[in-house]
Amino acid sequence: MRIIVSGGGTGGHIYPALALIKRLQERNLVEEVLYVGTAEGLEQRIVAREGIKFQAIKVQGFKRRLTWDNVKTIRLFLQSVYTAKKIVQEFKPDVVVGTGGYVCGAMVFAAHLKKVPTVIHEQNSVAGVTNKFLGRFVDKIAYVFPEVKAQFKEQKKLVFTGNPRAQEVADLQPNQRLQDFNLEAGKPTVLIFGGSRGAAPINQTVQAILPRFQKCPYQVLFVTGQVHYQEIEQQLAAITIPENVQVIPYLEDMPTILPDITLIVGRSGATSIAELTALGIPAIFIPSPYVTHNHQMKNAESLVQEKAALLITEAELTPTKLFNLIDQTVRDQSLLTQLQSNSRQMGVVDASDRLIKVLTELISKVK
Repeated sequence: MRIIVSGGGTGGHIYPALALIKRLQERNLVEEVLYVGTAEGLEQRIVAREGIKFQAIKVQGFKRRLTWDNVKTIRLFLQSVYTAKKIVQEFKPDVVVGTGGYVCGAMVFAAHLKKVPTVIHEQNSVAGVTNKFLGRFVDKIAYVFPEVKAQFKEQKKLVFTGNPRAQEVADLQPNQRLQDFNLEAGKPTVLIFGGSRGAAPINQTVQAILPRFQKCPYQVLFVTGQVHYQEIEQQLAAITIPENVQVIPYLEDMPTILPDITLIVGRSGATSIAELTALGIPAIFIPSPYVTHNHQMKNAESLVQEKAALLITEAELTPTKLFNLIDQTVRDQSLLTQLQSNSRQMGVVDASDRLIKVLTELISKVK
């Protein structure tokens, strides 16, 4: 098939798209693929690194209040739809997939106008503005969290696929990467990770409890994020860091270390949840309250309700509460086993194949 994939703004929109493309390539189902994003977004750098053909269009998001910027946004959207229609005409895709972000709004809408089969993929428990707009035009709406179904009026278009990122990591095995960070392979390990840029509230809380891990029968890998590392390193110079604790700025190719992790502490973005549930890794989620419609909280609650994860809100976050919950969880083998089992049951390890089935069925109807 010839396929255009579009999504941008955050890794949560980009990585599922890349996972889908990778699986299509593995199954020799794709003749040519084009990724459409923005020149300013993360997607251009990430997609270029994967060697996938990329084309940029110019868009911007709507403000949540009435401003003259929204007039410019409408003008840009109309221009971007015109550009996207030209891309469709030149590339001649069999199907167009949008994974979220303003850029996919123009691309998917243009494909609809050109009568090309279209699919959107909603990764979160709260539907994004762009996907809700596109829902009325696309042929199929793929989703991950059951809670999102009621947010679309087009119920007949909905199809559960899971997040393609889950299938990408599902077969990963322990590989002793912990030794790269002066930690013991095979020893129970807690990974504390606030996202690629780090999370200041999590970092500040964790700094205060690092010395308390000294006599614990497990080890800790604390990833601060590049932005915060230098400041944290200076602050930690005044205290003694236990040998079973390692502090690093960033973790390249993080999914490969996950099979060696006993418990993860961090945010509850859609991509993280897809990875953790695919591997059945227990988690303590501290959802970001700064995201649109508080969707990370709702993502986390979806797992908590199934006893597949634990939750601390950022408002409740204190050093004592965090340390006690980490310590009690790692020491309670029955709790860990329950979390592992329930998390794995929520994982969709064939998510890419499910989405590919949706695409191939749409294409076959046209042909």
